Amino acid sequence: MIIAAIETFPLRIPFTGGGRPPVDSLLVKVTAEHGPEGWGEAFGFAAVPMTRWAVEEMIAPLCVGQDAANIAALMREVQEKLHVFGRGGPLTHALSAVDTALWDIAGKAAGVPLHRLLGGGAADLACYASLDPYSDPPLVRAGVRQALDAGFRNIKLHEKEVPAVRAAREEAGPDVALMLDVNCAWTVNQARARTGELRETGLKWLEEPVWPPENHDGLARLRGTCGIPLAAGENAATLMEFDRLMGAGAVDFVQPSPAKMGGVTELCKVFPVAAVRNVTVMPHTFYHGPGLLAAIHATAALGTADSMIEWRCSDLEAQVYGNALIPEHGRIRVPQDPGLGIDPDPGVLRAYRLTRATP
Repeated sequence: MIIAAIETFPLRIPFTGGGRPPVDSLLVKVTAEHGPEGWGEAFGFAAVPMTRWAVEEMIAPLCVGQDAANIAALMREVQEKLHVFGRGGPLTHALSAVDTALWDIAGKAAGVPLHRLLGGGAADLACYASLDPYSDPPLVRAGVRQALDAGFRNIKLHEKEVPAVRAAREEAGPDVALMLDVNCAWTVNQARARTGELRETGLKWLEEPVWPPENHDGLARLRGTCGIPLAAGENAATLMEFDRLMGAGAVDFVQPSPAKMGGVTELCKVFPVAAVRNVTVMPHTFYHGPGLLAAIHATAALGTADSMIEWRCSDLEAQVYGNALIPEHGRIRVPQDPGLGIDPDPGVLRAYRLTRATP
């Protein structure tokens, strides 16, 4: 199968009721000549215009006309040709989308779901509710209550102040697992002070507490003294960086993001390294498109019993797959149709596609 075309689909989906900026995302469709279409996803938000340009102007010219089934070799060749422009950021996000789309094509061509190509796996997986940041404790309580009412027993907060976390724990009760992502908010010393206050909230993990995210030694020192399990990795972009992160003893949970770090090909490489390091893989998927499906299939095939899928709980007007992919009772099904198993909802693409990925 020859790659015939690569097309970008920038989307902008508002929140229900407005009041907050809409969410921008970037889907990529790869079409094989005389074969199926595959879908991928690049990490979006404010970087969509740059990432779209990288797909269309840098990666697509290197991929069109190449063998769609020769995924690993093609991705290696593209990385080598473009490495002078950096090994992370929008360029790698763009490559992630193309790689995932090629794996979608591979599964469709073989007539099997992606997790079967990767070795098989479970029919469904545990998942956790990943809440938007609210800051205000009453709003945090409301978000936690909404997640509980939806059947989740594992909930992640995006808060930076201790009163908001305490409010979440009071609402959730003692038997619900709470995680906290502070998005690299603190120095090591600041994090040490904050973890002293947070310890009483009984967190399952504290995510990315230290700035900058590549400060693996600082993260390891914090892990050795703070008494709270640590998670990180969504900002790592290469296998060697993940190995350094885990080799430093910096994390209990590692969080590769398939829409940011190279797609399915690179995601699958993290699992055996994590197994050797006795670290649990918890993919970062704060998005609802093919990147989420990539994480589901890879985790179904390669994850451990304590791996979970991140489900973004947001009041968006629409989701990429409509109602075809919705968790139930804190679990999410692994699609069983060929490839990623679900294609984006055409109605959502028509309604929310941007003609130009600009603010």
